[in-house]
Formats: sequence, structure tokens, C-alpha cells
Amino acid sequence: MPKVPESRRVGRMAVNEMRALLERHGHIVQEIDGGNDHGEDLHVTFVHNGERTADSVAMQVKGGASTRTRRGHRVRVGDHGSNWRDSSLPVLCVVHDPERGGLFWANATSQLRRAVALRKTLKSVVVPRESVLNDDTIGSFVRSMRDYLVWEHRGVGRWADMADIEFAPNDIVKPFENEYGEPMIFWQQRGEPFAVLLHHDLDWDPVRVHEAMLRFEPIPMIGGVILNTAEAHWLMGCFKSTERWRRPVAAAGS
Repeated sequence: MPKVPESRRVGRMAVNEMRALLERHGHIVQEIDGGNDHGEDLHVTFVHNGERTADSVAMQVKGGASTRTRRGHRVRVGDHGSNWRDSSLPVLCVVHDPERGGLFWANATSQLRRAVALRKTLKSVVVPRESVLNDDTIGSFVRSMRDYLVWEHRGVGRWADMADIEFAPNDIVKPFENEYGEPMIFWQQRGEPFAVLLHHDLDWDPVRVHEAMLRFEPIPMIGGVILNTAEAHWLMGCFKSTERWRRPVAAAGS
């Protein structure tokens, strides 16, 4: 009789554990045939208060000790890099390691985008040992992913990942693309006296800015950052439209 490979048993156990956890908490799980060949095993749609949301992710699920490192686990990217990075759904890597406590996860899409910003090629997705998925943490996991998807839906999630920034749901985030196709983001947090500029040309390093720093003559600049005229006018519009958000929080509604 033909033998069933051990890797298949371990892989099925991992997928079943992840699926059981999600379904136990009411989320919708669709298993993908041949997931190991295509880089995705599960499509998950989150449910809130018994109602289906518009928030979905894809998951690659791995099992066994082969992914272990001293600080957690690593999942090889292989030839899935561009698909995981540019997928219409964020792709998460989940590892099942019962000897270390069960399920662990990482956002593969986010790590791959950040690698592009750093001009690096990511060979493996790092799955931290602290990122545990179980009945106690599933709620916070779902909330964090739904917050992440807010910015995906608004079209700025890619730039947040490249800058390694986590926007809060009530932040003001205004994207802009100049004539050369280079993206910029104006980020204003409520009650902060300054905004943050994220710029492709600045390798996405956050730069604190405020309106008094903006100059149009002799050349458009904000602080030490050189702009073109369109970028400068866009920034001025951003400052004017968010002025009340830079007031102290207690006075913002007055």
C-alpha cells in the first residue's frame, strides 16, 4: 500500500488547527485546493457581531519543526514573493508548532512591502514567537487585521507598510502622487501639533512638518525637503484642511 507522506499529515494538522480556531469564533473560512502549490491555503472573511464584514485575508499555513528558529519561525517566500506582496488580499503566514505552544502568525504582505522600501529581497517571512494565535488572542488579532484593512481599502496600506507605520483608524491620511508617479503621504494624528510627511524620495523615513516650515520661494521646500510646485500646493491644502486636528484634543471640538 502506498504511504502517506509525513509532510502531508503535518500540513493537514496545521490547516485544520487554524481553521478550527477561526470557525470556533464565527469567522468564515474557505479552504483552497492545492494551497501549498499556490502559496495560499485559506481565505478568511471576518465576522463581527454575527454579521459578515467586507474584511478578508488569505493565509499560508505551515506545520512542523522545519520552520523553527531560535526566536520564532521563518516561512520561505520561494516564488510567491510578488503574489504575496501585490495580492488583492493581504497574505498572512501562519505556523503550527504544538511543541512551542500552537499557532503563530505574521503579515507576509507587510514584510515584503517593507523589504521593497529598504531595497532588499526578502527570502523568508519572520514569524515572531510572541505572535501567538489562540482563543485568548484571536479577538485582538482580528481587530488588528481589520484596522490594517481600513487603510488597504483606502488605497494607502502599501505606503504604510513601506514606511513601517501603523495608522490609527481616526488618523487623517492624505496620499499624493507627483507627475513622476512618486507617492507621498501627509499623516496627521489628532491633537499632535505637527504632521508627518512620508515621501518615496526620502526612503519613507517619517519627517515631522508644520505649516510654518513650508516655503514657495525661491524654490518650494518644507524644512530641508525640496518639493515641486504641485507638491507644495498639495501640502498647503493638507495643512489648511487639518488645522483643527492640531489643536489640543480637549479644544478640538470647540
